[in-house]
Amino acid sequence: MFTLVMRLHVGSAMFAAGAVAFLVMNGGDANALLYTINNLGYARLSNYDLAVVPLFILMGQFATHGGLSQALFRCAAAFIGHWKGGLAMAAAAACAGFGAICGSSLATAATMGQVALPELRRHGYSGRLSTGTIAAGGTLGILIPPSVPLVIYAVLTQESIGKLFMAAVIPGLIATLGYMLVIRLVVTLNPKAGPAGERLGFRDRLAALLAVTPVLAVFVVVIVGIYDGWANPTEAASIGAAACGLLAVSKGGLRWDGIKKSILGTAQATAMIFFVLLGADLLNAGLALTQMPVELVQWVISSGQPPLLVLFTILLIYVFLGCVMDSLAMILLTIPIFYPVVMQLDFFGLSVADKSIWFGILALMVVEIGLVHPPLGMNLFIIQKLAKDVPYLETAKGVMPFLASDLVRILLLVFVPALSLVLVNGLAHH
Repeated sequence: MFTLVMRLHVGSAMFAAGAVAFLVMNGGDANALLYTINNLGYARLSNYDLAVVPLFILMGQFATHGGLSQALFRCAAAFIGHWKGGLAMAAAAACAGFGAICGSSLATAATMGQVALPELRRHGYSGRLSTGTIAAGGTLGILIPPSVPLVIYAVLTQESIGKLFMAAVIPGLIATLGYMLVIRLVVTLNPKAGPAGERLGFRDRLAALLAVTPVLAVFVVVIVGIYDGWANPTEAASIGAAACGLLAVSKGGLRWDGIKKSILGTAQATAMIFFVLLGADLLNAGLALTQMPVELVQWVISSGQPPLLVLFTILLIYVFLGCVMDSLAMILLTIPIFYPVVMQLDFFGLSVADKSIWFGILALMVVEIGLVHPPLGMNLFIIQKLAKDVPYLETAKGVMPFLASDLVRILLLVFVPALSLVLVNGLAHH
């Protein structure tokens, strides 16, 4: 934590901490450390499941540079833009749609911000509602599958990527509807914050819907393909990336310059993720030698604390960690420590398999809160760069109602685990 506060890259920080722990526990044997790093590097980089990560990132890059976000926003606006606050609701819905082909919160916030913010401001929406909506809506990028952090969680816990993606669908829809309800409440209390737009005719709505049909088809093919078993995650991601690329090119939004930027962006993001993964592996190896995770599990079990108290403590830690690190770093740093603890506790009589999926969705939702809660939420700073006329304090105030919605959703998912398990178990039995 000290190295993170000193602004050292999270991958380097975990690498350094792991190396120190390993050396201390092995009497300063540098050869053993180098041998371990070599083995960890080979084991991690040869993991076939991780091939899905750059493919999902490429899928999102094609969608970002290919202009697919505009079609999603125009479609949502065509149907609900004439409501009070309708354009802001359309922006939230478009964020959910873009998240279904992107998998990154920061990319969703940045891309939809460029598309939706000018339209919201042009139609007289308040700066607070406009920026708050896009900042909060951006978090849907990692909740609506496919989600890169969920893939990493699956790899760390040996969980099924397809089951996790399916489990995230209903919580993602609840999050989207919750944000739209927040917008409705805001404009009811302050009608000037989100005036109604013009109502479009049937023909315009049909044209807007047809424009996004291929995007929705890509989402369905990827998610259903993975879960139904006719394509493994890597194959489904390959199909999704190729389909997004072809869509972006055919719609005229993706040119050679965009293709180069997409490939370069994918390479940079993948390199960063794999570097952080290697750092996390070494840190986990050091922690394993100290026996800290095992001792923590034993201490929690012997303490006799109620399981829900332990769970809420873990979720609260995630909220505070969101002040100093991004979502991927939080997953990598904490899951090897918290996951064994949660698996040893009883929650509503859930089986180990159900508990693993349920906790993964819960962890992801709390991680997403870290991206928008003041003062250091990453999405807030991204939106601030796009909306220079809106003070940071206004954006921070704008996300508060959405954070209240997040809190209600987390409590709902904690006490009603079926919301994240019904699709997984229902389709499995079917």
